[in-house]
Amino acid sequence: MTYPSAPARSAAPSAAERAYQHLKRAILEQIHPGGSLVSEGEIAEATGVSRTPVREALLRLEAEGLVKLYPKRGALIRPVSAREIADVIEARRLVELYAAERVWPRRAPLKADLAARLAEMRAAHAAGDLTALMAADRAFHATVVDAAGNEILAELYQRLRDRQLRMGEASFRLSPGWAEVALTEHAAQLAALDSDDPQPWLAAVAAHIDNAATVLRTLR
Repeated sequence: MTYPSAPARSAAPSAAERAYQHLKRAILEQIHPGGSLVSEGEIAEATGVSRTPVREALLRLEAEGLVKLYPKRGALIRPVSAREIADVIEARRLVELYAAERVWPRRAPLKADLAARLAEMRAAHAAGDLTALMAADRAFHATVVDAAGNEILAELYQRLRDRQLRMGEASFRLSPGWAEVALTEHAAQLAALDSDDPQPWLAAVAAHIDNAATVLRTLR
């Protein structure tokens, strides 16, 4: 008699990976805001690992532009710069408008997916859960990009997400009413998918990016 094999267990993340994920999440969620200094010992204690994997994690984060290392002092969390904001907004506009144009012929299934993401945003906002609101907001945008069917652009957009998260967190926290504006603008994009003309849809996508850029620039 043969027996079914036991399901393979996924490998546990390495100590360096745990330290990396812990600190990266803390940076992106503004637990460690830009301009603050964190030590290797602080990270090691928080993650329960030795300093060697912490150093590996910090080197990865430095390569990603999130920290600057100072020997024997620790890591400085890099603040979001005006140049970074401008570059990310420009990249977003290029990718998202291209994706919006590509998905128009296949907008019926896209609308259902975007409606689900918008419902998640509204629920998170009603609950006062900023982290969940940010996640649903990113998912709304990524849904459009993924639906365009270009894997390279989707990967590029994934890399933009981390930078967007730090900026988006700041805009939602520091700009009164911006969450309500984002919800309204996402609803406008969803409604534009009912039109037979793609221009209202493309205009709604562009307007949302431009309005976000205006808010982000005022935060500098």
